[in-house]
Amino acid sequence: MSVGVNTYFNSYLVVIIFLILAVLLPIIALQFGKLLRPNKPDEKKYLTYESGIDPFHDSRVRFSIRYYMFALLFVIFDLEAIFLFAWAVAYEKLGIFALIEMLIFVFMLFLGLIYAWKKKVLKWI
Repeated sequence: MSVGVNTYFNSYLVVIIFLILAVLLPIIALQFGKLLRPNKPDEKKYLTYESGIDPFHDSRVRFSIRYYMFALLFVIFDLEAIFLFAWAVAYEKLGIFALIEMLIFVFMLFLGLIYAWKKKVLKWI
Protein backbone atom coordinates (compact mmCIF):
# COMPACT_ATOMS: atom_id res chain seq x y z
CA MET A 1 0.00 0.00 0.00
CA SER A 2 1.20 3.46 -0.80
CA VAL A 3 1.28 6.38 1.60
CA GLY A 4 -1.75 8.09 -0.04
CA VAL A 5 -3.97 5.02 0.27
CA ASN A 6 -2.90 4.52 3.89
CA THR A 7 -3.83 8.12 4.74
CA TYR A 8 -7.13 7.67 2.90
CA PHE A 9 -8.07 4.65 5.01
CA ASN A 10 -6.91 6.37 8.21
CA SER A 11 -9.33 9.21 7.46
CA TYR A 12 -12.20 6.74 7.22
CA LEU A 13 -11.00 5.00 10.37
CA VAL A 14 -11.35 8.25 12.31
CA VAL A 15 -14.87 8.76 10.97
CA ILE A 16 -15.84 5.19 11.88
CA ILE A 17 -14.46 5.62 15.40
CA PHE A 18 -16.49 8.82 15.86
CA LEU A 19 -19.63 7.11 14.57
CA ILE A 20 -19.16 4.22 16.99
CA LEU A 21 -18.62 6.65 19.87
CA ALA A 22 -21.67 8.69 18.82
CA VAL A 23 -23.82 5.56 19.05
CA LEU A 24 -22.27 3.96 22.13
CA LEU A 25 -21.95 6.96 24.46
CA PRO A 26 -25.68 7.76 24.66
CA ILE A 27 -26.51 4.07 25.10
CA ILE A 28 -23.97 3.73 27.90
CA ALA A 29 -25.18 6.96 29.56
CA LEU A 30 -28.81 5.82 29.46
CA GLN A 31 -27.98 2.40 30.87
CA PHE A 32 -25.86 3.97 33.61
CA GLY A 33 -28.74 6.30 34.49
CA LYS A 34 -31.12 3.34 34.57
CA LEU A 35 -28.92 1.64 37.15
CA LEU A 36 -28.64 4.73 39.37
CA ARG A 37 -32.19 6.06 39.37
CA PRO A 38 -34.73 4.97 41.97
CA ASN A 39 -37.37 2.63 40.61
CA LYS A 40 -40.54 2.41 42.68
CA PRO A 41 -43.44 1.67 40.34
CA ASP A 42 -46.82 2.77 41.62
CA GLU A 43 -50.22 2.95 39.98
CA LYS A 44 -50.56 6.66 40.81
CA LYS A 45 -47.48 7.45 38.75
CA TYR A 46 -49.23 6.35 35.58
CA LEU A 47 -52.24 8.67 36.02
CA THR A 48 -52.62 11.81 33.93
CA TYR A 49 -51.57 14.92 35.84
CA GLU A 50 -52.56 18.48 34.98
CA SER A 51 -51.41 21.03 37.57
CA GLY A 52 -52.68 18.94 40.45
CA ILE A 53 -56.21 18.72 39.06
CA ASP A 54 -57.73 15.57 37.64
CA PRO A 55 -58.32 15.96 33.90
CA PHE A 56 -61.93 16.83 33.12
CA HIS A 57 -61.94 16.44 29.32
CA ASP A 58 -59.97 14.95 26.47
CA SER A 59 -56.56 16.57 26.01
CA ARG A 60 -56.73 16.25 22.21
CA VAL A 61 -58.26 19.63 21.44
CA ARG A 62 -58.69 20.70 17.83
CA PHE A 63 -56.89 23.87 16.84
CA SER A 64 -57.71 26.10 13.93
CA ILE A 65 -55.53 25.57 10.87
CA ARG A 66 -54.91 29.31 10.79
CA TYR A 67 -52.36 29.08 13.59
CA TYR A 68 -50.33 26.58 11.60
CA MET A 69 -50.64 28.62 8.42
CA PHE A 70 -49.54 31.75 10.27
CA ALA A 71 -46.48 29.92 11.63
CA LEU A 72 -45.66 28.49 8.22
CA LEU A 73 -45.84 31.91 6.61
CA PHE A 74 -43.58 33.29 9.33
CA VAL A 75 -40.99 30.62 8.59
CA ILE A 76 -41.17 31.26 4.84
CA PHE A 77 -40.68 35.01 5.19
CA ASP A 78 -38.01 34.54 7.84
CA LEU A 79 -36.06 32.38 5.40
CA GLU A 80 -36.57 35.05 2.76
CA ALA A 81 -34.75 37.50 5.01
CA ILE A 82 -31.84 35.06 5.35
CA PHE A 83 -31.59 34.63 1.57
CA LEU A 84 -31.75 38.39 1.06
CA PHE A 85 -28.96 38.97 3.57
CA ALA A 86 -26.70 36.37 1.96
CA TRP A 87 -27.42 37.85 -1.47
CA ALA A 88 -26.69 41.39 -0.25
CA VAL A 89 -23.32 40.33 1.18
CA ALA A 90 -22.24 38.71 -2.10
CA TYR A 91 -23.94 41.20 -4.44
CA GLU A 92 -20.77 42.77 -5.88
CA LYS A 93 -19.39 39.37 -6.89
CA LEU A 94 -22.66 38.11 -8.37
CA GLY A 95 -23.50 40.99 -10.68
CA ILE A 96 -26.65 41.99 -12.53
CA PHE A 97 -27.81 38.41 -13.22
CA ALA A 98 -28.14 37.76 -9.48
CA LEU A 99 -30.07 41.03 -9.11
CA ILE A 100 -32.62 39.86 -11.67
CA GLU A 101 -32.89 36.45 -10.01
CA MET A 102 -33.42 38.06 -6.61
CA LEU A 103 -36.08 40.40 -7.99
CA ILE A 104 -37.93 37.39 -9.42
CA PHE A 105 -37.60 35.61 -6.05
CA VAL A 106 -38.94 38.61 -4.11
CA PHE A 107 -41.76 39.09 -6.63
CA MET A 108 -42.86 35.45 -6.21
CA LEU A 109 -42.84 35.82 -2.43
CA PHE A 110 -44.81 39.05 -2.78
CA LEU A 111 -47.41 37.19 -4.85
CA GLY A 112 -47.58 34.56 -2.11
CA LEU A 113 -48.10 37.27 0.49
CA ILE A 114 -50.93 38.82 -1.55
CA TYR A 115 -52.53 35.38 -1.95
CA ALA A 116 -52.31 34.74 1.80
CA TRP A 117 -53.73 38.18 2.50
CA LYS A 118 -56.71 37.63 0.18
CA LYS A 119 -57.39 34.23 1.78
CA LYS A 120 -57.32 36.01 5.18
CA VAL A 121 -54.63 33.71 6.51
CA LEU A 122 -52.85 36.64 8.15
CA LYS A 123 -55.90 37.59 10.20
CA TRP A 124 -55.29 36.55 13.81
CA ILE A 125 -58.43 35.34 15.54
